[in-house]
Amino acid sequence: MKILVVAPSWIGDCILAQPLFERLGEKHPGLLLDVLAPAWSAPLLARMSEVRRVVDNPLVHGEFNLGARWHLGRALKTEAYDEAIVLPNSWKSALVPFFAGIPLRTGFVGEARWGLLNRLHRLDERALPQLALRYAKLAEDPRELPRQPLPYPHLSSTTEQQQATRLALELAADVAPIIFCPGAEYGPAKRWPARHFAALAERLSGPGTPIWLVGSQKDQALGAEIEQASHGTAQNLCGRTTLEQAIDLIATASLVVANDSGLMHVAASLDRPLIALYGSSSPIYTPPLSPRAKILSISVPCSPCFARVCPLGHFDCLNRLTPELVLQNLTDHACP
Repeated sequence: MKILVVAPSWIGDCILAQPLFERLGEKHPGLLLDVLAPAWSAPLLARMSEVRRVVDNPLVHGEFNLGARWHLGRALKTEAYDEAIVLPNSWKSALVPFFAGIPLRTGFVGEARWGLLNRLHRLDERALPQLALRYAKLAEDPRELPRQPLPYPHLSSTTEQQQATRLALELAADVAPIIFCPGAEYGPAKRWPARHFAALAERLSGPGTPIWLVGSQKDQALGAEIEQASHGTAQNLCGRTTLEQAIDLIATASLVVANDSGLMHVAASLDRPLIALYGSSSPIYTPPLSPRAKILSISVPCSPCFARVCPLGHFDCLNRLTPELVLQNLTDHACP
């Protein structure tokens, strides 16, 4: 059996698709599983044992470009996939498998995709409140629900990879860091305030326990703000690491404190003690799938609003989630 999965665009969503990959492997012994995804997510998918290879998707998020989709589909026709599973719900995301002539094309009804997909699932949001459950359903018959509990995602990270990353970044090899992930690609309504991260860094740091800030190039200024506000207690590594290096740094953490973001799901998949901070988003929909994760959120009337920027301008769901509250919730299962 040879299956192509059309992956979502976000890091966290890719990780939440891993239980689907595992279920497909159970149903089809000897499965050859390829994933169509942007090049930036290839290092992440390469850390999943279920994935044979990543097929580069050169189209940027939101881009239509019918001609490019047709050429990509025709190039994949020679692979002779038995099935394609389309995870995004958009119409355009179903075009490449259709152009590739893949005989069985599976996905949710989405944007009126009859014809493009020929094995359609209808979404029952009440029965499947989590995104990972919705993805996992696509491995089953459309009349069936996914088997629960879902397996936890798992990314690989070897001691050799971890040591090489620290050497490349000139970081101490003999410390167990606390890692903060202050970014969230979606928008500021998912980002805990910099002053809160700084205050928490000053409370948690100690001999042999440095605080490292990990994030993308877009988080560099935010990391610098936290580093300055913490009087250098937190070391800003945002924008200095590749995705692979971020994975290997997080794999060595004694504790991770993260917003609802891709790196939060990375920490969960590496089985790290994790404090997951939620603002405008919902922990019901995209919780970290790990027994070592503790979710913190403040119940305010306007949350979750799922907005990128607080529509009321006060960001109460994040501002009122204080460093003291985080400290109080550092329980035995989630502490350095």
